[in-house]
Amino acid sequence: MVGMVPLALAAMISGASLPQAVPPIPMIAAEQPPLPEDTLSFADSDQRMTVLVSVDGHGPYTFVVDTGSERTVVSHDLAGLLDLKPGRRVHVTAMTNDAMVGTVVVPSLSVNKIAARTIEAPALDQANMGAPGMLGLDALQGHSVTIDFADDVMTVQPSHKHYSAPSGPGEIVVVGKNLFGQLIVTDAHYHDRRISVVIDTGTPVTIANPAFVRMLGKAPKSIGTVSLVSALGQLLVANYIQVDRIDIGGVGFNNVPLAVADAEPFKRFGLTDTPALLLGMDALRLFQQVDIDFANREIRFRLPDSPLMASR
Repeated sequence: MVGMVPLALAAMISGASLPQAVPPIPMIAAEQPPLPEDTLSFADSDQRMTVLVSVDGHGPYTFVVDTGSERTVVSHDLAGLLDLKPGRRVHVTAMTNDAMVGTVVVPSLSVNKIAARTIEAPALDQANMGAPGMLGLDALQGHSVTIDFADDVMTVQPSHKHYSAPSGPGEIVVVGKNLFGQLIVTDAHYHDRRISVVIDTGTPVTIANPAFVRMLGKAPKSIGTVSLVSALGQLLVANYIQVDRIDIGGVGFNNVPLAVADAEPFKRFGLTDTPALLLGMDALRLFQQVDIDFANREIRFRLPDSPLMASR
């Protein structure tokens, strides 16, 4: 089975107003106050979202929630600490390259109502991942994940069939297609030209492929370069550009910063020649709430009371 693992952490950004130093995520999280049964608090590290995960009854440990990764990943450090047994070697695709890597057998993994038993998780270096683990799509499938940026909580519930309609004003519903467990949104445009968008909570910045830049027809505004380290330890250096507007499901993003890279996930999804974006946490944070329903293949965006975006 092939798994995709995203960018691990930002190493250096020049010519842009983003942090240049990223503190490591601690392996064992501090005690948290009790929350309602289906609600998880989350914290931020280098603009990514982390939650507390119990592994084989131990922990909790701080995992990055990564909707861009097909598989849950653990670090060699955590595998050694828990004496997890080695599993098979599998093919893993990261932002920069793909490789065969070893796995470890995780007897059980739980995050509140999410529970998985006996999974083979790729084991990677924590220094490259930036965290003890990443919670991937294999653990999130069949659930609806609501990310409330206003209160810094994430709600996880089993998905139920329902009509795809907004529940009220300020909510946008976008239906995606399922590919390798990932939701790809096609109701997205640059001006009147259609683009594909992948929701990726594992990357701190939004990434555009070269096909998107070719579609622009003219050189975009450059705002610097960005250097990132993938989960496999390879360095990705990308041009950092700005485009005037992108529309997703009828919501307009103005003056959008994008890192341009021929990243491996675009090849994995068959989007090499299609203008496409990996929508990262920098863009998702413009919303008050994002609801990703994997079973119903839909994403709900709730606009803030004072939106930073102009609705189309």
